[in-house]
Amino acid sequence: MKALLKRPLIRVAIGVGVVVGLAAAWYLVSPLLITNEVDEAFPMAATAQVPDGMTLAEVEAEMVKAADAPSVKATDVMPTDTPTALATGSFMDADNFHKGSGTATLYVLADGSNVVRLEDFEVTNGPDLHVLLSTSDDPAVDLGDYVDLGSLKGNVGNQNYDVPVGVDVSVYRSVIIYCDPFHVLFASAELSG
Repeated sequence: MKALLKRPLIRVAIGVGVVVGLAAAWYLVSPLLITNEVDEAFPMAATAQVPDGMTLAEVEAEMVKAADAPSVKATDVMPTDTPTALATGSFMDADNFHKGSGTATLYVLADGSNVVRLEDFEVTNGPDLHVLLSTSDDPAVDLGDYVDLGSLKGNVGNQNYDVPVGVDVSVYRSVIIYCDPFHVLFASAELSG
């Protein structure tokens, strides 16, 4: 063994192996040690448009003029376009190690777009976690057909995920937190409503 360690090429190979091993260990273990907290505001649909025949500068000038105008007390309540909750569910642990809590709610916004909102959310952190909208009633057994809404923004906190345009949200039954590289379920929320 001492003779092998005297060879420079062997020492370099061992050094590279140690560095690669440490990097892989950090990739796998670090998510368990790190908490990524987010707190996104609820998304509101933007409906402002520049009227035909006006430039953006003209619209901004009108807005400045309107802001300087004296305020008038309104007697009638203005109608509001509020988001509507289509379905909601509470997160459940996948097992004794992969835990999740909080709620997932599927909303339709005033502009017709859909969003999944996670509130009071917390999940065991892991590498490359994704948020899936699934047709499965029991993701622990089968993920079903799903739409990947993107990487999890944080393992703690309130967050929003846009549902792609054209997706028929009526067929989806659960929201899943899923580890993509290891194909492991971390938590799921069965939607009802």
